[in-house]
Amino acid sequence: STMEETDREAVATAVQRVAGMLQRPDQLDKVEQYRRREARKKASVEARLKVQSLINLRAQHECTFYFYLLILNLTGNEELRKNHVHILFREHLLTIFQYLKIVSFTLFQNNYYSCSPACLLVLLLSFPEIVRETQDLIERGELLQAHRKLMDLECSRDNLMYEQYRMDSKNTHDMNLIHTYFGDMQKLSEELAKQLWMVVQRSLVTVRRDPTLLVSVVRIIEREEKIDRRMLDRKKQTGFIPPGRPKKWKEKMFNILERTVSTRIEGTQADTRESDKMWLVRHLEIIRKYVLDDLLVAKTLLDQCFPPHYDIFNKLLNMYHQALSTRMQELAAEDLEANEIVSLLTWVLNTYKSTEMMGNSELSPEVDVNSLNPLISQNVVDQLLSKYMSTLTSNIIGWLRKALETDKKDWIKETEPEADQDGYYQTTLPAIVFQMFEQNLQVAAQINEDLKTKVLLLCLQQMNSFLTRYKDEAQLYKEEHLKNRQYPQCYVQYMIAVINNCQTFKESIISLKRKYLKTEMEDTLSSSHTSMDATLDIIAKEGCSSLLDEVFMDLEPHLNELMTKKWLMGSNAVGTICVTVEDYFNDFARIKKPYKKTMTIEAHRRVVVEYIRAIMLKRISFKNAEERKEGAERMIKEAEQFRFLFKKLAAGSGEDTEGLCDIIEAIAEVIKLTDPSLLYLEVSTLVSKYPDIRDDHIAALLTVRGDASRDMKQTIIETLDQGPSQPNPNYVPIFKEITVPTLTVPKLLK
Repeated sequence: STMEETDREAVATAVQRVAGMLQRPDQLDKVEQYRRREARKKASVEARLKVQSLINLRAQHECTFYFYLLILNLTGNEELRKNHVHILFREHLLTIFQYLKIVSFTLFQNNYYSCSPACLLVLLLSFPEIVRETQDLIERGELLQAHRKLMDLECSRDNLMYEQYRMDSKNTHDMNLIHTYFGDMQKLSEELAKQLWMVVQRSLVTVRRDPTLLVSVVRIIEREEKIDRRMLDRKKQTGFIPPGRPKKWKEKMFNILERTVSTRIEGTQADTRESDKMWLVRHLEIIRKYVLDDLLVAKTLLDQCFPPHYDIFNKLLNMYHQALSTRMQELAAEDLEANEIVSLLTWVLNTYKSTEMMGNSELSPEVDVNSLNPLISQNVVDQLLSKYMSTLTSNIIGWLRKALETDKKDWIKETEPEADQDGYYQTTLPAIVFQMFEQNLQVAAQINEDLKTKVLLLCLQQMNSFLTRYKDEAQLYKEEHLKNRQYPQCYVQYMIAVINNCQTFKESIISLKRKYLKTEMEDTLSSSHTSMDATLDIIAKEGCSSLLDEVFMDLEPHLNELMTKKWLMGSNAVGTICVTVEDYFNDFARIKKPYKKTMTIEAHRRVVVEYIRAIMLKRISFKNAEERKEGAERMIKEAEQFRFLFKKLAAGSGEDTEGLCDIIEAIAEVIKLTDPSLLYLEVSTLVSKYPDIRDDHIAALLTVRGDASRDMKQTIIETLDQGPSQPNPNYVPIFKEITVPTLTVPKLLK
């Protein structure tokens, strides 16, 4: 038969080969060596033949079976062959698989195997069970144990691939076969990583509730880093690196932390401007609180869960700083309102480094606020400040205009203005204006000294323009009133309030400068301050003047009675004048001191001027000495009445009220004189005291006296021109205000 022929051929070939080997006597010593070598060759050929037949029998298991054969070849271990190979070829393939699985799984459970090639087959046959068990461990959260199994599987695969690489680095088919077989392991690694990153994301919460879990995660990452280093070293030496290496889990962990920090910062904005005007303040406050809390936890708890070389606290600090810087730049780029710019800059420039945040004592010494970089660049800060100043300028102009409009509405009310605690009339205008200035200065001071100074300069600059408008409005108020003196009903009281406001404004400007301006900056504001003071003085002076106009409009009919026949006969014009003035001054008592004193002096002066003007109008010319005496005595008596009135009105102000009424008395003495030869002497005394008396005043005075001829007047006037003058140094010229009518007063008035 064919089989017998084959056997005979084989024997013949064998005899031939043996004869070839044993041609010399010394070769007999090597018989055992030759026998073993031939046995190995025979076994190899048989194995190949039997494998081929088994593959043909079980085509559906081709990949798996070939893979196991590959393992057997790679192991190169005689013991394994002796113990297992003959079984593999004797038994049914599936039965063998079951047997090997049981054996290898038992070995695996008892940690008997190592990653040495000898045990690879044992491990590989139990691969599906190990994968399932690892999956269960991950699902139960037993991450350390799961990772231990995963490492063992990866170790097996990596060693296997390395052996294949060493034997035949170009054999991609076998490499792919190993890679495919271990495909589930890659999913396991991804699943485990997913669990790790979930813990890392919640690390600041986890570290408070379950620090052990976080420590486990860090240990796993450390193990992987170690394997990464080993694999990279092997790559340098051999050129081989397993798929998926290096994993770089430490780097991934820091990336996850960085994303978590960014999300935490971004996620704190709960509101928008539409839903809440204070949205930014709230947003910044939540950020402040979160960041401080997180860093305190990181310093006290998190730091202990990581190896020192992770420098976890400083890494986190930098992440928070970077995330905050990004967020602040985003906010700065938005179309912010003035108050929002202030909130942002205050937070960025002050709050961030204050004890409420990075400067918190519990974060020291790890956090040094002086070494923290700015959250936003100086350029962005300058842009925001510039935008703030321009918005603030238009806001202040608008606020001041509105405040003045509101104040003007009060001026026409039918109720008196409110009074301060000392009883002085006022309106709310100065309080509103300076409260607004104060608020903006306090806000600016939160940011920095430089902005505070800029805002103060802006406020005072706008105040300057505002006071000019205030002056114009007060003038219009007066003009409107003069069209109909019955309206507004409380004109006098509101004009007093306007005058008093000037004093309040003056005091407020000084107070504001003292509070917010450094002494060395005083000079830069002195000119604008002087200008404002001057404007306020004009407003007050014009206000006082308009109030005195009111008085003298009411006095006019009574002043017209002075120095007339009716007056000489005993009219009570001066009594009425005094009562009217006193009545007005009951209201004027509500004027603040500096202006009230001015008012009293001015009223006193104007009464005397009007009285002298009445004399110079030549409404009467005395007929005889008796009339002259009677008229002069009446003048002296009325001068005394005025003196008494104004002394009373000026009580406590220290005003010298004597001098003005003395002029009336001096004129009365000239009129009273009975000896005409002494007239020149009397007149020259008058002129030396009051050198602003003009010739026409003397002529009018002599006309009223009624007994001086034209020649006598001429002589007296010409002689007087050469006389010396000895005025009182405190004398304020009064006659220059008094004009003398050139036409003779008609007889009708006498």
